[in-house]
Amino acid sequence: MQMKKLVVTLFAAMILVACNGENTNEENVSVKIETEDIKEMVHNYSVRDTEAKSASITSQELIVSDNDGTKTIYELPEDEFFVSIAPYINETHPCENHSLTGCQGELGNEQFNVYIEDTEGKVIVDEILQTQANGFIDLWLPRNETYQIKIEHEGKMVKSEFSTFENDGTCITTMQLI
Repeated sequence: MQMKKLVVTLFAAMILVACNGENTNEENVSVKIETEDIKEMVHNYSVRDTEAKSASITSQELIVSDNDGTKTIYELPEDEFFVSIAPYINETHPCENHSLTGCQGELGNEQFNVYIEDTEGKVIVDEILQTQANGFIDLWLPRNETYQIKIEHEGKMVKSEFSTFENDGTCITTMQLI
């Protein structure tokens, strides 16, 4: 009878865990399948309104490590790709996947004319955007596309190409304004 109670208790616990939208893969690591507003979470980490030991973003996931050693992984939207761009004049750093809590670009709180179009010539962005205090412009763009980008700032300009495919980086620090 004790064994039957144990089995029923374990089964009930598995159902409760499965229904909470979170899977635990390792000790202190959880995977969140859905979140209320992943874009707002990313923004809050990026502008440092929400603190964490570290928060980084790949093409598929937001990975947050808290000071207590807990690591939480949030899945990103299937149809949108996050990319963070730090235009620069003199100083940059190598980067593939953006650290929302660590990356620092040269030109914080500056305005830029940003123009982005896809391979078919459809204009995706054509506006004045301001870098955050960390020197980056955060964008959510359609996935699985290649884009042409032109950035202008105080008489300097850069043109480049980037893409939003599954294994593409989310941190672009190679756009030097000349």
